[in-house]
Amino acid sequence: MDSIPSTGQAPKKRRVLFISGAAILVILLATLLWAYMQIKKPLPQTTGELVVNGLNASVNVYRDAQGVPHIEAQSDVDLYFSQGYVTAQDRLFQMDLSRRQASGRLAEVMGETFVDSDVFFRTFGLRRAAEASASAYDAETYRYLEAYADGVNAFIEYAQATGTLPLEFRLAGYEPEQWDPIDSLTIGKHMAYDLGGNWQSQAFHYWLSQHVSEEEALDLLPSYPEEGPAVLDLAQTIDMDVETAFANVGSKLPHPFNGSNNWVLSGDRTATGMPLLADDPHLGLGAPSIWYETHLTSPTVNVTGVIFAGVPGIILGSNETIAWGVTNVGPDVQQLYFEQRNPENQNEFLYDGEWYKAEVIAEEIKIAGEEPFYHDVVLTKHGPILSEYAHVEDESEYALSLRWTGHDPTTELKAVLDFNRADNWDQFKEALTHFHAPAQNFVFASTDGTIAYRANGLIPIRANGDDALLPVPGWDPAYEWEGYIPWDELPTIVNPESGIIATANNKIAGDDYPYHISHTWAQPYRQQRIIEVLAAKDNHTVTDMQALQMDVANLQATNMLPLLTEALPAEGLRAIDEEGLDVLAEWNQFDEREEAGPLLFHFWMEEIENLLFAAKIPAEINELFYGRAGVVDELLRRAATGDPGPWVEGAGGFETVVLQSYQAAIDKAARLQGNAPAKWRWGNFHQVEFSHPMAAITPLNYLFDRAPLPADGSHVTTMAASYNRETGIVNHGAGWRGVFDLSDIDHTYHIVAPGQSGHVTSETYRSQMEAWTEGHYHTTSIHPATYKNNSDKLELRPQ
Repeated sequence: MDSIPSTGQAPKKRRVLFISGAAILVILLATLLWAYMQIKKPLPQTTGELVVNGLNASVNVYRDAQGVPHIEAQSDVDLYFSQGYVTAQDRLFQMDLSRRQASGRLAEVMGETFVDSDVFFRTFGLRRAAEASASAYDAETYRYLEAYADGVNAFIEYAQATGTLPLEFRLAGYEPEQWDPIDSLTIGKHMAYDLGGNWQSQAFHYWLSQHVSEEEALDLLPSYPEEGPAVLDLAQTIDMDVETAFANVGSKLPHPFNGSNNWVLSGDRTATGMPLLADDPHLGLGAPSIWYETHLTSPTVNVTGVIFAGVPGIILGSNETIAWGVTNVGPDVQQLYFEQRNPENQNEFLYDGEWYKAEVIAEEIKIAGEEPFYHDVVLTKHGPILSEYAHVEDESEYALSLRWTGHDPTTELKAVLDFNRADNWDQFKEALTHFHAPAQNFVFASTDGTIAYRANGLIPIRANGDDALLPVPGWDPAYEWEGYIPWDELPTIVNPESGIIATANNKIAGDDYPYHISHTWAQPYRQQRIIEVLAAKDNHTVTDMQALQMDVANLQATNMLPLLTEALPAEGLRAIDEEGLDVLAEWNQFDEREEAGPLLFHFWMEEIENLLFAAKIPAEINELFYGRAGVVDELLRRAATGDPGPWVEGAGGFETVVLQSYQAAIDKAARLQGNAPAKWRWGNFHQVEFSHPMAAITPLNYLFDRAPLPADGSHVTTMAASYNRETGIVNHGAGWRGVFDLSDIDHTYHIVAPGQSGHVTSETYRSQMEAWTEGHYHTTSIHPATYKNNSDKLELRPQ
């Protein structure tokens, strides 16, 4: 048979396939290049010149290696304008989400999932409180607020015109509205909300009065009032469904471990003979940080430190002569009131024997891609009806309203800007007259050698035996607040003989203090460790202060482990239980990532809580149980000394609680890390991530988040690192750590984690993530010759 001539089709096919493959590769590479350029495009201009409409004169902005802006302006109006512009360059999307969350306007851009959050914050009324506060400001301070807003808006207009809005806006499919001075005040009110709550504890105690025995209810109160069971009498006569009323409230509540550490040493206790001050506020951890570090200079200001993105000035930091820091006082500044409805008119309530008509605000909550949701907010004499935010349909005879100091007109921004200009303690103390909510523990140091402390803010004086433990009758005028603790009588210390002032959300006044501050204080372990270290020597340095901020000694373990291990049976334990005891015996009681002891100890304490409460207290109600950890500590201490309360007895007695919880902790650790306790590692579970809000949407987590890092610490260590109990992810702690040496006030020491920038492709987006876990501080200088060297310079010029 003759052969068939070759047609060359196979090589031609190979060429076609090659060309097609190459074309696909080129398209893919071009697409990836385009995507990369789109991600990089929003990075802010940090060099050269920018013409900005709204400035009166040129402003220089120097950004150092960590992205900290040093802003030099020729007037205060231009200074705050430029601060708004520069902060928006780095953090505009974060600023927009912050004002939306606080204002109850997330659903209109993020969808139906956020309706519940919006209803809650519309009901709580943070924006209403901000609007009420606006008129309380003097003209000068409000002008600075307006200047800041003008600067933010100048950047928004520039970014919209040049197509350089942050990537998140394009991913979410919307553009930011103009910034308003009220937006800044609303963010401030949200921080007051985050640091000023006790209403949830009152709701929890009320639930106890309805669902457990009187003995059990009293056992969980943080203190025993002199009248004993009488405190429950009124609550037991009013029937409300708290579990339904506050359904899903947990995700909106402030974190139970919101707090801080701060301390100041006099020159008698330092190597230089001048004061040292340290501060590290504990709030939620995420990307970007809550905190934004900035240096501001004008003819009247030379201040450096941190501020919430969206607010002008510096709230925590130092200037040329003073430094200051805060922790949360945690006073009882909220009160739930039982409100009795008129059966003939659901919007009328009883007060002093007469019915009055409440104000009703019709809220329209817009929802992206959906029809709006409508919700009525009812404002009583005391404040909003909070118990029906969860859309209770059958309005009952009673409701719970909320009174809060933060709803009053307050002027914290005036105080902040005055802090920035203060030269000494007298001027700083005068500025504190304007700081009302949240109440804070301020520590202070000056180059003149002064150190000082003050608990400052509005703290109510309660009448008629009201002790802030339970809701009180809103119809009885006798339960109205009698004003606030007089300003001159707030706890204050100046130049103590010890040379040490330190706070860690601990109890701040003794039993002889004439006014009620709070029932619920942080567990004492951080405070005890700070004092222990500071009192140990008289030649402390900046390095010592940094080391103490990173200290992970677990004094809860030091206190509780002997009680717990001695209660375990001498015989009958499983082999893995015995190995676990060996781990605890060898552990140095420092919560270090390479240790096994912290994993077992913290699991053990968690399982004790579960064993005591899970069967009787629903999960929704348990989220209202603030101060739970401290209550459990006290229950265990009493039980170990032969005085078990009803909760310990109800769970089988002290020895049974200890054994069952220990074995549950062993089993949990084994499920996660295997059956060899000696090989368990705290850092394999306890890891920090700094998650971005958009990372909740898969696969955006691969873009915005990085692999988590093993982390030391816990909620009871000075290096605060609270974590999600299911995942181990550290989600709460010191997003900023600052140390100030008054012998060299030109140089300050900081960690702002995970970094300064809110742009995912910026070099400073995650530049301080590892620094947070390792304690590597960067130095920020207010000396021009220092910060201008090796910094990017951008000149903002007026149009």
